Amino acid sequence: MKEENVLCVANAYKELYYFNKRFGLIPESVRKELQIACVAFTTEVSGIITLFFDDDGTLMINTDHDDADIMYDEISAGMLLRRFQREKEELFEQLELFYRTIILKQEV
Repeated sequence: MKEENVLCVANAYKELYYFNKRFGLIPESVRKELQIACVAFTTEVSGIITLFFDDDGTLMINTDHDDADIMYDEISAGMLLRRFQREKEELFEQLELFYRTIILKQEV
């Protein structure tokens, strides 16, 4: 993943949330919703969650964890990730549309 395509990251180990300023045109309410969802994810299962756009403009989600993290449960993380994707499906579609039209300058 290219750094400039990263939308946001939440990291339970560093207690950090990062939102890429490149996407500053995204409304504040959407940014807050992403922050709440990503931080909640890492609070519940630990680890790191990264939302980024691939080269075609599809929003991708990557989760990772420290090998020494005994609190991280891959099964719970997978279930929570699927729920996260279901609940935020409409938001993710809108973010993809934003990325394709504003960043990639594609006609829709």
